[in-house]
Formats: sequence, structure tokens, C-alpha cells
Amino acid sequence: MTRNALIASTGRYIPERCITNLELERQMGETFDQWLKDNVGIEQRHVMADDEVTSDLAVHAGRQALERAGLAPKDLDLIIVATDTPDHMSPATASVVQHKMGASCPAFDLNCACAGWVTALDMGAKTLLADDTYQHVLVVGAYGMTRFVDWTDKKTATLFADGAGAVVLSADDTADEKTGFLGCILDADGQYHDALGIYTGGTARPATSDVVAEFGKPRVEFVRRFPATFNTERWPRIIRSLLDRRNLKPDDVGMYVFTQLNLRTIEATMELLDVDMRKTHCTMDKWGYTGSACIPTTLDDAVTQGKVNDGDYVVVCATGGGLSLGASLWKWDAGMLRHTDDGSAA
Repeated sequence: MTRNALIASTGRYIPERCITNLELERQMGETFDQWLKDNVGIEQRHVMADDEVTSDLAVHAGRQALERAGLAPKDLDLIIVATDTPDHMSPATASVVQHKMGASCPAFDLNCACAGWVTALDMGAKTLLADDTYQHVLVVGAYGMTRFVDWTDKKTATLFADGAGAVVLSADDTADEKTGFLGCILDADGQYHDALGIYTGGTARPATSDVVAEFGKPRVEFVRRFPATFNTERWPRIIRSLLDRRNLKPDDVGMYVFTQLNLRTIEATMELLDVDMRKTHCTMDKWGYTGSACIPTTLDDAVTQGKVNDGDYVVVCATGGGLSLGASLWKWDAGMLRHTDDGSAA
């Protein structure tokens, strides 16, 4: 008998407002719809309402995950919010989420850009493994990047979207075989820290009037190129290393969920792993690129569609600005709630 962390439930929230490629074409007076579909896989994206903020997205996703797990906010022992678009620079958005949900547990933010949720998942799982006073951890990835998009910039306006995804991690003290969390590898390559991000608003470039006059308001921007093959080189390597720890082969995995930035990169990675594309799931076509939220929302979508089965090995693999990387391995537990497409538990 060993304690382990299980994914007890999943949840997501995608804002109602949808902006299609064609709508953006009309707004910008340029043609890129077919190029985006062919080269990236994005057809539309969702944007949060004017009265919504990042914590609202996180709360919606978190509440759904809690309801599906049969838990109340008071049952939570920890809330981790992975985001690089917080409500405020300080305090942590997780504190706002805790308050809005009516929880009474510790709460903190984690920022590894778009690799944040996989990193937070690792921290949540290892907290449950290390401390038996923790039983339930809510891990949320929330993204409100459209608040930092220049809607005249084709490079960013066509990619970024908003949303939130969540899982409830629960400790299992009675497992007689290894299910749930099986390991994680994290990595980073800091030489690309100045390639993509929001560079106005921190201590290096505070959003004072003179800085804003020179650099403009805080906005997400591609400053310089990083290798186009970065993910296709790093993802297979980190995944194979992770699987080797458990004497597994890539084809032993039942579901892969990757950062949803580029469909062609995912296709190339699956080919390099020699694994059929039916063993992955993609959502960038309908939800755009939701950064730290894209893996938990895509995982939830795969679960609701019945693509994740009891006993499946599941790998989640992410890259984020910095550049940060992470891959986590799980064995789907037989006690995992099965969700239906309407969002209810079955």
C-alpha cells in the first residue's frame, strides 16, 4: 500500500464570445484564414467578456472540477493557479480564486508561462505524496492573454485566446498497484527568455508613463525568433526519458496532450514517436491558443468524448515562454469519474 496522487476529476471553462478567422480578416483587411488552418490548425478563438478577469475563468473551471469530484470548496487543502496573465501583479490570483470559490485553504500562483499547468500539476501531486495532511488539491490553468493582445498585430491576434482548465488531485492511501501519478520531467532553456512575452509591467520595464510612451502599453509580443524545431526536438526527447523511467514505450501511452499552439508540430512529434495521431487530442481549431489553460481544457475535452480509458497511460507535455518545458505521466485510475459531453458526470 502506497500513497499516490490521482486525477479525481477534470473541468474547463471557455468564454462565450467567439471570434473566427474570417472575422479577424475583415477587421484587419488581410487574408490569412486558409494559411492559419493549413499551417497552425486554428479556425477560431474565444475571448472573455469585458466584465470577466482571469480569476473568473479559473473559478468556473475549478467549480466544475469540484462538482464532478463530489467535493465542496471547503474540502480543498490547496489551490494552485498556473497563469502568466494574473488579475494583478500582486497579490496572487489564487488568493482571489480561493475567496470567490469560498475555500479556506492555502493558495498560490505559479508562472512558467504556457508550461505552467504541467509544472503546477507536478507540484500538486508531489505535495500529496510528501504530506499526508493534504488530501485534495485543485490545480487550475487560467489564461486571459487577449487582454494583452494588439488586435492590429497579425502575429499575435490570430493565435491567442482565453480560457481555463482544472483538475482535482486526490490522495489515494489504499492503492495496491501504481496508478495515478507516475512521474514528471521539467526543463528550461533560459537563453530564450527575451523571445516571447509581456515585457512591460515588471521591474525591468515598469508601466510608468514614460516607459509606456516609449514602448507602449503591456502587450504580448514576439521579440525575436527561437528555433522552429524547438518542440519537435525537445518533446520526443523529454517524453522518451520520462517513459524510460517506467520501462514504457511511446506506443504504450493511450493519450498524449500537448501544448495547443501548432497542430503541425503535434503531428510531427507523434510521427517522431512513431505513435498514431488517434492517440492525441487537439482543440486549437475551436478554442485557439489558450496558453497555460490549453492542456487541462484539452484533457477535459478528451475525457468528455470518451477518449481516455481506465488503465490508460496519459502523457501531458508542454512548452512555455522562457523557454520552459514539462512532461508528466499518469495512469488513468478505474475510479476516475467519466464525464459526458454536456459536462455532467456519468
